[in-house]
Amino acid sequence: MPRPRQPGRHRRPEPLVAPEDAPALVLAVPGTPSSATRSLADEVVSIARSELPGLDARIGHLEGDDEFPSLTSVLAHAAEERTVRFEQARAAGLDVKEPDGPVAVVVPLLAGPDSALLRQVRQAVMDSRVAAELTDVLGPHPLLAEGLHVRLSEAGLARADRARLFTVATAADGIILASVGGDEAVQAAGITGMLLAARLAVPVMAAALDQEGSIASVAEQLRGSGSQQLALAPYLIGPEIDASLIEEAAKEAGCSAAEALGPYPAIGKLALAKYTTALGIAPQQAQSTPAH
Repeated sequence: MPRPRQPGRHRRPEPLVAPEDAPALVLAVPGTPSSATRSLADEVVSIARSELPGLDARIGHLEGDDEFPSLTSVLAHAAEERTVRFEQARAAGLDVKEPDGPVAVVVPLLAGPDSALLRQVRQAVMDSRVAAELTDVLGPHPLLAEGLHVRLSEAGLARADRARLFTVATAADGIILASVGGDEAVQAAGITGMLLAARLAVPVMAAALDQEGSIASVAEQLRGSGSQQLALAPYLIGPEIDASLIEEAAKEAGCSAAEALGPYPAIGKLALAKYTTALGIAPQQAQSTPAH
């Protein structure tokens, strides 16, 4: 028999909502804008909004144009809107304080560090002349290792479960974790790679897509240590590079490749976590304002 509903403290808690007048979360999207990258970014901010209703989440492209707003213009627009809201409230006779603190928290849509892209983000923030806080990139993080595992299993290159209750004939016994951003990115990817190796119980080594010979060298090392069937896992969200580079790297390594992380649900959650951490508010503290 179903248990009866419990009154009082056993009721479901009120849903969390973003604090009133909180800064905007602005997702900084790298790469050449396209409808595909915009769709991906839309899914990421949709996930973030579902985790924190009332969140003002926006998308700014590093290489924006008339169709895809640039990060600089999105930040300027957010600042302008906040000023208008304040002036309207004051004109209505409300006792409101002039807004202080950041207008926005900028979260780079990057799994790992890429100094060239992060310089672009910082420059765009400076060009906007808006008080904005810039967070770290999304990784390394266990949720990214989970996402990589899912993408590999979707491509038939890894077992979907950890318990190995069934086998996959094409499952790889060595993983090349492909990053962009040079040595710093390879080191950061290596941390997530250790988490992925623990999940799959196979060796995982990080390599750089943007360093000549890096992919081939790591493939050789894995084969030299006994791996027979390799797979390439892009430690990327997607917009950072041309997708053809992943295909070329897989050919160079002589193996199959999984899809990039894309709008995996964890990406939206990690973006929101960067936002709440920057503001010093834990998600459980983001309560709605009491009704008057």
